[in-house]
Amino acid sequence: MKKKLDLLEELQGIDQTIDGKKAEQTTLKADITELEQALASVQSALTGHQTQMTELRRERADLDAAMHTEQENIKRSETNMKEIRTNKEFQAIGREITAARKQVSDLEEQQLQIDTRIEELQATIDTCQSELATLADSTKNGSDEKQAAITALQDIIDAATAKRDVIVKELSSNLVRRYTQLRDQRRGQAVAEARDGSCMGCNMQLPPQLYNTLFKGDEMYFCPHCQRILILKQEPAAAAE
Repeated sequence: MKKKLDLLEELQGIDQTIDGKKAEQTTLKADITELEQALASVQSALTGHQTQMTELRRERADLDAAMHTEQENIKRSETNMKEIRTNKEFQAIGREITAARKQVSDLEEQQLQIDTRIEELQATIDTCQSELATLADSTKNGSDEKQAAITALQDIIDAATAKRDVIVKELSSNLVRRYTQLRDQRRGQAVAEARDGSCMGCNMQLPPQLYNTLFKGDEMYFCPHCQRILILKQEPAAAAE
């Protein structure tokens, strides 16, 4: 019986190691995801700025086209003015030229406003691109480092799993099933040490008769409070003291 208890204790130690290493892997994977999300966020912001820049340049091109049209209208009106014969026609063309020049002035103001926005946006894009390049390098380096750590942890897990398989083969399927159920129910701890009359799994006092019986080591006993498998590491002499 002592051998079975020793194997169960060893099995639990291995399982806890595997659980711990898997938890570390999960944390590292979350860190990689966080790095990638941060990079994606900056990339998305850059894409948004670039889309905005495309729209501003389109607006600027539209203004240029409108400006060209108005300037051509002024030239045509000025040419026509030389050919008019009546004062009424002269005044009409004069109004057309005035209106066109007013439109040109408005377009020039809009062009200046857009040019300012383009200049400011370009500065933002330049900063964003620089940040993206730096972040891309740090993300790759950080991800590579964390992935290497994940791989190293997996090697430990694989080795522990192989060792676990050997131990499981030495135990009955019923005992392994009971052990697994207890681990699931008791937050990963199916085996608990009995010490100084108490179960170290739930810290509850054990019945004195049960605690004394543990020294015999002839059977497998369970804590009446948490149902964990009890193991006793103390020597009878030490318990008597």
